[in-house]
Amino acid sequence: MTAQATDPFDCLDSLIASQGAGAAFRFLAERFQQEKRYPALFELRTLAKRLELGLPLVGGQGMEDIPAALRPEYERCFLDAARETGGLFLSDGDIVRAWPYFRAIGDPAPVKAAIESLAPARGEESQDAILEIALHERVHPRKAFELILANYGTCRAITIFGQYPGPEAREESLQLLVATIYQELAANLARSVEEAEGAAPASTRVIHLIAGRAWLFEGMNYFIDTSHLVTVLRYAIDLESPEHLRMAIEMAAYGACLNEMFHHRGDPPFENIYADTAAYLKVLLGEDVEASLDHFRAKAAAADVEVDGGAAAQALVVLLARAGKYREAVEVSREKLAGVSPQYLICPSIPQLCQRSGDYALLAEISRSGGDLLNYTAATLQRLGTP
Repeated sequence: MTAQATDPFDCLDSLIASQGAGAAFRFLAERFQQEKRYPALFELRTLAKRLELGLPLVGGQGMEDIPAALRPEYERCFLDAARETGGLFLSDGDIVRAWPYFRAIGDPAPVKAAIESLAPARGEESQDAILEIALHERVHPRKAFELILANYGTCRAITIFGQYPGPEAREESLQLLVATIYQELAANLARSVEEAEGAAPASTRVIHLIAGRAWLFEGMNYFIDTSHLVTVLRYAIDLESPEHLRMAIEMAAYGACLNEMFHHRGDPPFENIYADTAAYLKVLLGEDVEASLDHFRAKAAAADVEVDGGAAAQALVVLLARAGKYREAVEVSREKLAGVSPQYLICPSIPQLCQRSGDYALLAEISRSGGDLLNYTAATLQRLGTP
């Protein structure tokens, strides 16, 4: 009678008596894999190692209970067993149960690869758990955001982006959000143009679809949820991708054509969310730079720092630095932001501006006049090239 055809406990007794522990372990490993009892297989691997190392087999030895001399070898077994167990769960498509094993050994790559291959699946509870791993455990934030957009829609995605847990893949996720809104807007505009003109438009770019078609905006017409549009434009000032900056500029141009009812007032210096955002983004893209800088120069000059907290001046400093106008950025900072605590600055500080421009003489001068011994020393040493 074969081992598989009789009581497993009898089989174990027979194997241990006739062939030893190794045969018993092989029997159990085969059985656990067939029954997909992968956690038991993990425990079996560590049990075998404890036997090999002469450690107690019962009572669940924690890593801290392993003698220091034996710990490296036991840890290698633990790593191998965790990788094997997690891999078996992944081969069954069970990302959620695989993750604790890969997390325990600090190896998220296999789980990230498995998440990357996922397709959206609305209403599946398992995918909710996977999203938790991908986004909040930061295993694959960009893919998580892609799945959120597909599974739950733009509104949920915007909310989650506003609560984003960290910088990982933030730019990629913002690009997905901007592209999704842009494509939805372009599709709605193109459909309306085709219905009105009897032919599909030659271009599906938003800027081309609205050009010369003021009739699109007659009355209270709009082609995408304006709250979504405004929120995404607020986030868009953090974009780096030229392609997506272009999309955001075109969306701002569309927004400027809407009925005044939809011209939501933003926070300084983006009170006119469409015009102000477009001007800001154009500097980031390197287009109409001087005209756009003048737009924010005027805002900074007119703003009361006590009221806006230096928001207009800080936006101008960011843009001047982006345009390579570091000396002017320093001047604006000295004039407008001297009273703003460094912890409230979202623009480069004066030392940072001088560092970027390599103008250590200016930093030394400013530091000396302000009694800043530390930055004076740093500037002097860098100016002299002292290692």
